[in-house]
Amino acid sequence: MQRDAEMHMTMSLHPRRSRTVRVAAALLSLSALTACGAQHAEGAGGPAPTTSFTEQGVTVTLSVPDWHASKGTLTAVFTPERKGFHLYSTDLPAGGVEGVGRPTAVSVSGSLAAAGRLTASAEVRSITVPGVETPLPVYPDGPVTTTLPVRADANGDATVLIGYASCSTRDGCTIPVSGRPVHLHVTGDGPTFNPH
Repeated sequence: MQRDAEMHMTMSLHPRRSRTVRVAAALLSLSALTACGAQHAEGAGGPAPTTSFTEQGVTVTLSVPDWHASKGTLTAVFTPERKGFHLYSTDLPAGGVEGVGRPTAVSVSGSLAAAGRLTASAEVRSITVPGVETPLPVYPDGPVTTTLPVRADANGDATVLIGYASCSTRDGCTIPVSGRPVHLHVTGDGPTFNPH
């Protein structure tokens, strides 16, 4: 009887042990594949060039996440530092509406040229502010990601010009930023941001 009990315990331990071994082997294999994939991705294209700055209550992070055959996408993420602040639509007129607001803007010059239109990831909504009859097109409070297709016309230096204004219906607006330059250098491998 005791021998039967010992045999049953031994048999019941083996499936657990072999299941544990199988799970451990699978996890090790997955880790190895993930590590190989990460090395391959970094070796193939490297991390996307990125830079950021903070001005007038908004942090702007620029990157070029994809670059192939002299073309890519310039991404700009605009993040207001304070809760309750929004950015104005890219379609707002350059001077605002009745002098209020400034459009979210990204443009390029030098060895980079725009290969399409600037688009934003957020839905536009309209708000009204005291003293302005016309509703203003804005994005919801918080971060907004814009993308601009770009192409390299030649190797050399390029400039990204950034414009925006952030506003809160409760706390008012920050001073607009207009034509804030960010410098890049473009080679056959793609663009890299110059240090500040």
